[in-house]
Amino acid sequence: GPCLRRELKLLESIFHRGHERFRIASACLDELSCEFLLAGAGGTGAGAAPGPHIPTRGSVPGDPVRIHCNITESYPAVPPIWSVESDDPNLAAVLERLVDIKKGNTLLLQHLKRIISDLCKLYNLPQHPDVEMLDQPLPAEQCTQEEVSSEDEDEEMPEDTEDLDHYEMKEEEPAEGKKSEDDGIGKENLAILEKIKKNQRQDYLNGAVSGSVQATDRLMKELRDIYRSQSFKGGNYAVELVNDSLYDWNVKLLKVDQDSALHNDLQILKEKEGSDFILLNFSFKDNFPFDPPFVRVVSPVLSGGYVLGGGAICMELLTKQGWSSAYSIESVIMQISATLVKGKARVQFGANKSQYSLTRAQQSYKSLVQIHEKNGWYTPPKEDG
Repeated sequence: GPCLRRELKLLESIFHRGHERFRIASACLDELSCEFLLAGAGGTGAGAAPGPHIPTRGSVPGDPVRIHCNITESYPAVPPIWSVESDDPNLAAVLERLVDIKKGNTLLLQHLKRIISDLCKLYNLPQHPDVEMLDQPLPAEQCTQEEVSSEDEDEEMPEDTEDLDHYEMKEEEPAEGKKSEDDGIGKENLAILEKIKKNQRQDYLNGAVSGSVQATDRLMKELRDIYRSQSFKGGNYAVELVNDSLYDWNVKLLKVDQDSALHNDLQILKEKEGSDFILLNFSFKDNFPFDPPFVRVVSPVLSGGYVLGGGAICMELLTKQGWSSAYSIESVIMQISATLVKGKARVQFGANKSQYSLTRAQQSYKSLVQIHEKNGWYTPPKEDG
């Protein structure tokens, strides 16, 4: 809506980059990065006051808490989407509680008010008085009264063309504004993205939302990046969503290193069984991208190549300690392809296909993680060679 710009203005004026507790590091009409500073946070260790909270892995005590926000162009009909750079369940809980605040024109300000006061509580810090400033009326800018009160028409808001060039278009805008987002994506893949969005809206209306907003948002971005990528268009791999679910992908490795024995095996497999690809399944959980996807080989049965019983894959990258939320799915696909070749994977012709299953792969993966937590990792070097 037209008021978002004014909300951002107000935010940046209160929580400027020099603020001692909360800073807006960067802001534009579709995303926001902020930092909550822990100076003077409740003690660490022994004599600490009751209930102070010591951050877990992914943050050094004293490091600011970094929070990201994505704003869709349906805002404020669709609330802002928050994520935090940390594995800390307490921080995730702070963001989950924002679900209660879903009506109003200044959702961004109301959400931030709640986030800052909850973080102050979490870290035993006094409530910061500036938080109350978030309730003040917005600074004026060509935003007429009826626009402010319109909650229902907001879906079709971007009418005022002078605003359009400032919008970084996301999701469903009229065709001419859509260019940048969908540029370079083939027709049939755009149709898939549209279908997913339609299903999501339907689920939302039916109250049957699956997954989490942060994971859904990130998976849409990953899928869009893949549809646009040269490697995908060049036929190195293909992706299909199982039952149209963003959380369950079948990935076909269509090309592996041509000098590898695996490549030759796949040619033979084609003659024997008519398929010449390796089928992987990626399943994502609600806390993606903070947790890695679970990846297994579905077919054909392979030996070597760091593939374990049931089809699980032995790669540190795919475990909690080796994973980073910054990894793109395409880079993971390429890394798996390289690891299979490096581990000299071979197709086991005539093997019993039922030996690969989700349950067995999960069991192998669990024991793999336990072994490596004790003994450390012996992984192939990361770079391709």
